[in-house]
Amino acid sequence: MAELIVVRHGQAAFGQENYDQLSDVGFEQARLAGDALRDMGWVPDRLISGTLERQRDTLSTMGFEGDVEEHAGFNEYDFGDLLRARYDGNIPDLVKGDRKVHFRTLRETVFEWQADALVAPYETWGQFEARVADALGFATDTIARRVLVVSSGGVIGQLVASTLEAPKKMMMEVNLQIKNASITRFVFSKGRVFLTGMNATPHLDRKATQHLMTYS
Repeated sequence: MAELIVVRHGQAAFGQENYDQLSDVGFEQARLAGDALRDMGWVPDRLISGTLERQRDTLSTMGFEGDVEEHAGFNEYDFGDLLRARYDGNIPDLVKGDRKVHFRTLRETVFEWQADALVAPYETWGQFEARVADALGFATDTIARRVLVVSSGGVIGQLVASTLEAPKKMMMEVNLQIKNASITRFVFSKGRVFLTGMNATPHLDRKATQHLMTYS
């Protein structure tokens, strides 16, 4: 069977005006993730990224050679828009600025999104499901034997949940556990995809690098 590894982008700029950029920690996480794959003897023969800056920069920093393909289906859902839809454009300051409140509220908001309870979100839950499925098909419809994708936590959560045929709420439960620059592994053959490992961070589990472990 061929292998698909999906890496979450490195730490982004939480709380900054432009979230879609890696922090200094994010660049280091990405470099270490690339080193970890090389240490395993795992070198991709196909490279794919979402179109977001933090995803593209993570892949380039990982240091693998080859042409990079992009697929917008691997882009994260727009959590800012979902919050604006929930609060009619007036997101409370505490939700925007406090990490615990932000992610607790985001979890509740995604559940509302999945239930089609938000008014006019930029993207429906069904559209998100469909584009992630299309992106997975794009990545696995290939003669390549080792495919590397850089994506985001929500997409990885959906890939895991859909592959396991889990209830749709599981997408968000997984999303909130996915660490920056973590490695999630699948194998695929003849249109079938199987999860073989999730959220691994061997490059950050060592004493010398534990301080680089982040979730957002």
